[in-house]
Amino acid sequence: MHRRHHKTVLALCLILLFFSCRYRAPKPYTYQKSAISAEGMVVSAHPLATQAGIDILRDGGNAIDAAIAVQLTLAVVHPRAGNIGGGGFMLYRSASGETVALDFREKAPKAAHRDMFLDTANNIIPGLSTEGHLATGVPGTVAGMEVYHKKYGSMSWEDLFQPAIQIAHNGHPLSSYEAVRLNGIQSILIRLNGDQIPFVNAHPWEEGDVIRHPLLAQTLQRISLNGAKEFYSGKTAEYIIREMQEGGGIITAEDLQNYRPVWRTPVSTDYRGYRIISMPPPSSGGIALIQLLEIVERYPLKKWGQRDLRTIHVMTEAERRVFADRAQYLGDDDFYNVPIDSLLDSTYLVLRMANFDALKGTRSQEIQAGKFALNIESYETTHLTVVDRMGNAVSLTTTLNLNYGSKVYVDSAGFFLNNEMDDFSVKPGAPNYYGLIGGEANAIAPEKRMLSSMTPTLVEKDDNLFMTLGAPGGSTIITSVFQVLINVIDFEMTASQAVSSLRFHHQWLPDEIIYEPGCFSDSLLTSLSQMGHPLREINTISNVEVIQRLPDGSYEGAADPREGSDARGKK
Repeated sequence: MHRRHHKTVLALCLILLFFSCRYRAPKPYTYQKSAISAEGMVVSAHPLATQAGIDILRDGGNAIDAAIAVQLTLAVVHPRAGNIGGGGFMLYRSASGETVALDFREKAPKAAHRDMFLDTANNIIPGLSTEGHLATGVPGTVAGMEVYHKKYGSMSWEDLFQPAIQIAHNGHPLSSYEAVRLNGIQSILIRLNGDQIPFVNAHPWEEGDVIRHPLLAQTLQRISLNGAKEFYSGKTAEYIIREMQEGGGIITAEDLQNYRPVWRTPVSTDYRGYRIISMPPPSSGGIALIQLLEIVERYPLKKWGQRDLRTIHVMTEAERRVFADRAQYLGDDDFYNVPIDSLLDSTYLVLRMANFDALKGTRSQEIQAGKFALNIESYETTHLTVVDRMGNAVSLTTTLNLNYGSKVYVDSAGFFLNNEMDDFSVKPGAPNYYGLIGGEANAIAPEKRMLSSMTPTLVEKDDNLFMTLGAPGGSTIITSVFQVLINVIDFEMTASQAVSSLRFHHQWLPDEIIYEPGCFSDSLLTSLSQMGHPLREINTISNVEVIQRLPDGSYEGAADPREGSDARGKK
């Protein structure tokens, strides 16, 4: 009897453990870094999200349908960047060659003002623009999805939500990446939200721990039934406004009801026989990318080689000048007349390199003085890319800005809000979290969209789709997309080789080249230093995702090996 009693107790304990909110599953995910398929391809930041997109393609959905399913699933399984509480940009190319850009970037609330993050002495109040309710811009993700679904989707809106709803309801194991990120912000989450949200745990999170999102499942279900109006004027909107009022935020019901995505005209250029198409303002990514490509096109990079001193020097000097332009001229084109034609003018770009010295690095102080620290700890944006069997292509980047955004969890709705207000020039001339300087063009104003570095990009060759790509990574998005394109076009790498290749980055200020371990040989480091380039090694730069059309008409999906990206093809 005694042994039987112990066995019964043990069995009950095991059952309770199994059905608890948190249990551990061994090594929950296998990440597929490369795939080839003629029937369709999805690359995203998480295997469950990638699979959701593939399942939609198998069910007869097109690239837009699959992108929505991926985006929604990322909001569940990759909540530090995937979101319904943030915003982003989408480029779409139809199989017939139509190319459009949708801006569903967050906006400043109507009550926002230029000096809202400054004290009475006109100094920046530390943390106010990056953490808490005031840091949040009006979200655009849900409105964006509905707009491009209505125009290009083929499956029912409700059906596209089902994979995400099911995962949110049933729970999913944490990847090692998510466990590390969550453990790093536990104290902040508790301070802002208390200890009763699903992301707070009494013990350190570990890979395989299962987390469930019942409130988010209910929110997604409501949006699936009622459309975007549920988020902007329904019960979900009520929860957001209640959170704002309780936390001292300034987003109002009017702000939510007035939010609208905007269709914009992509920016484009020809580079060595390829057509490069990217995002216009309020993204700085497309303008900066095209400037970089047009500057380096005049130099024989292929002849020099990828790791030749001359190649690194020219790319660095181009980046230095382009990021200086970004600081002065780029912002929301609805509020500030961004001189796009002038910035992309070939004569201007030739003159931009007039003081280039082939033997010596230019000091950024010669362009404009400034010293500060550059934060590259994490990349809390996420990119997804989809191509369907017809050849329709989506390149879509969304963000909460920093890791879990403002860290504010909307009670009763189950999701985090962004901290995109930090992407404004909180104080013109002062750096944001990523060390990016901004000027009057990006100053805070009511209902204005903040400048972004997101760079969703499409590439054509001979009037056919050739590649779709993008990345997270703050300011490093631009230079990472730039380097992957050069790796493929100039150095004739495959998509997987181009994505895997080690990267470096320069953004004008701070005046330094940051680089991944092993990117430069010892002799190259010595030569760069002797030329006057300050150097700093960091662990990793960005996380690029690519789909490339191969000569036989099939597609290669390439997921970055640096973190949890995943590439899968429809079979």
